Parts: sequence; structure tokens; C-alpha cells
Amino acid sequence: MKLMIQIPCFNEEKTLPVTLRDIPRVIPGVDEVEILVVNDGSSDKTVAVAKENGVEHILDLPVRRGLAEAFRRGLDKAVEEGADIIVNTDGDNQYNGQDIPGLIAPILEKKAEIVIGCRDISAIRHFSLFKKVLQRFGSHIVRRFSSTDIPDTTSGFRAYSRDAALKLNVLSNYTYTLETIIQAGRKEIPITHVPVRTNDKLRESRLIKSIPSYIMRSVSTMLRIYLMYEPLKSFFRIGLIPLVLSVILFARFLVSHFTKLYGGHVQSLIVASALFMLGCTIMLIGLLGDVISANRKLSEEILYRLKKAGLSGAGKEDR
Repeated sequence: MKLMIQIPCFNEEKTLPVTLRDIPRVIPGVDEVEILVVNDGSSDKTVAVAKENGVEHILDLPVRRGLAEAFRRGLDKAVEEGADIIVNTDGDNQYNGQDIPGLIAPILEKKAEIVIGCRDISAIRHFSLFKKVLQRFGSHIVRRFSSTDIPDTTSGFRAYSRDAALKLNVLSNYTYTLETIIQAGRKEIPITHVPVRTNDKLRESRLIKSIPSYIMRSVSTMLRIYLMYEPLKSFFRIGLIPLVLSVILFARFLVSHFTKLYGGHVQSLIVASALFMLGCTIMLIGLLGDVISANRKLSEEILYRLKKAGLSGAGKEDR
């Protein structure tokens, strides 16, 4: 059983040594513990510091690609290196490395394939009240979209089984945290959560440059992923709005036409017709999206099998 701890890094030469010292190298139920640093185009000595501190694997991206891409590349690399479990943590020592055994326990016990390390948000002193409220509200929305019960959906401290890593496809170029939870829920990958501790803040967040920007990008990510998995339901609900309005206006026209109390109201008939066509068009888009979604699921299943077969073949060649 090999555990790979991946750490996406961007200019973390000061905080990386602290993070590495906090990672346990002997864990019950695990034969090997190795570390993978994904250097996301750092301009400082992150790579040199990683080598000095005994990091076994370094994936050096020459140009900064962003957290989501660094995470995806790291996940692929960890699987290629034969990892049975992959733990993702941050290079700023935000999470307590001593909680890794508890984080991977549900995977070792075959109770889950993805485990999210959930922080006690209310106890984090450097989080403002607004940020705490925003985090709770955002997590609530993600739970609704994903049909999961994860309390802290933005936590980057999480563990994946090898099989779960092969099934996930990160499409976002911003953050992977929300997308992977929604995918897990929609793909029915067993997912759970455990409480984890956090350390004192060593630097400011590089992901959240401004609250409005973070909200907009997170909402767009959630909507895009949800629409990918539930196009028919989503567009059917949207299409109901103009359809209901068209029925109301058409009823208004009929009442006026037959009672002659309020005039002809031909404009109501025209608008009702336009709304009816709009509603039907939106629903047809949902139907088309559902067909595309079915093909995408089939493509993802083929991709998963190809990945698994390719890695199995590579393993045989190595032996």
C-alpha cells in the first residue's frame, strides 16, 4: 500500500519546509509514504527546498497553470507512480499533517473512496465573520448540487483512492475543491468527511484575491458542473417560467375575447405565443443537453477504462 502526499506549490520556499516536517513518514496500514511536490511555475527556490528536504517526486511545471491544473497534473503523476491513496494538502502548512492517518482511515477501511478533511470554520481566528458565513452558505449550496453531506467543501486537505483519482476529470482552471465534490456526488463515488485541525496562518491566500471575484468564479464553476450532470432537470425548470407566463397571458386573452369586458388584448396573445415558444425551446435545449450528457458519461467511462488498462500495462512492462 503506497500513500502519495501531493503538495501543489507556487513560491512556497519559506513555508514548504514547515509543511514537510509536519508530514508523518510512518502510518499504520501503509507500507510506503512518499511526497510529490507540484511546482506551479514558481520563481523562487521551491524546487531546491523540496530536494533539500528529501521530497521523492517533483513535478516541475515551467509556466504557472493555476491551482486546479496543478492539482490535476499531480493526481495523474501520483497514479503513474503507483499510488494507492493520494492525499492533497497545501504548501502553506494550513493543515495539520498529523491528521493524515485519520484522513485516510475511511479509505483503508473500504468505507469511502474520497475523504474531505473538514475544518472547524468557527474556530479559525484569521477568518472574518463574513468569510465564515460565506463559507457555510457556499458549502450548503455545494451539498445541494452534489447530493453529499460535506460540511467544508472548500477544504484542500483531502484523500483519494487510486480508483477515485482515475474517475475524476478536473475541467475548471480555477479551483478543484468544489468541482471534485460535485463530480463525486453525481458519479456516486463513495465520499465522506473527517474533522481536521488547522495551523496558524503563515501567509495570505493567493486563491481568494477578492471576495466578489471568488464568489463569481465559484458560482460559475458550480453551475457549469451541475448543468453538465443535470441538464434536463435544470433547463426544464427554467423553461417552466416562460411556459407558465404564456398560459396566464393566454388565459387573459381568452377571458377578454369571450367576455368583451376589457377589449381584445391581442398583445397578450402575441406575447403568450412568444413565451410559449421560448419555454419549449429551452426545454428542447435541456433534452439535447441530456443526450450529450449521456454521451459524455459513456466517454468518461471509456476514458476511465483506458487509463486503468494503460496503467496496468505499464506496470506489467516495468516488472
